[in-house]
Amino acid sequence: MRPATVTAAPELEVAAWLNAHGSPSLAALRGKVVVVYAFQMLCPGCVSHGIPQAKKIAATFDRGDVEVLGLHTVFEHHAVMGRDALDAFLHEYRIDFPVGIDQPSDSGPVPRTMARYRMRGTPTLLLIDRQGMLRQQVFGMADDMQVGALVAGLVHEEADEPQCDEGGCRIPLSTVT
Repeated sequence: MRPATVTAAPELEVAAWLNAHGSPSLAALRGKVVVVYAFQMLCPGCVSHGIPQAKKIAATFDRGDVEVLGLHTVFEHHAVMGRDALDAFLHEYRIDFPVGIDQPSDSGPVPRTMARYRMRGTPTLLLIDRQGMLRQQVFGMADDMQVGALVAGLVHEEADEPQCDEGGCRIPLSTVT
């Protein structure tokens, strides 16, 4: 696992959300660590490793600190992985965290968020810190212990650190005397 270059995480381009009240956005989730698991329901590595790992993260960490999102990012077999099939998949695998359907591309098989993050395939894990910065991007199977340590590290980073985004950095008032 190599650290990603720390940059602001681009917003997810989602056609529809399942298991969600409203439309979650990375901007609205600032202040929480966000774990995004990009998957396809016909991907063996996603079914055997990625989805179970996402469920463990959701069950282990306090939802006030960590938000787990799924991103169904279909880049092959489009005809058999539509919304109805995804609804059944989420029910059968008892996935209860929000899952977005990656917005299809107008110009090819790779959906928009997948292209925007330059994902190489599925499963892909994205770890976004409390300030909305992409801290890790992992393609393939990631070790449970390493991922747990990374998420815990992001959870326990100082909440009073300066918050930076494209517009600049802000120093929290609690640190100004």
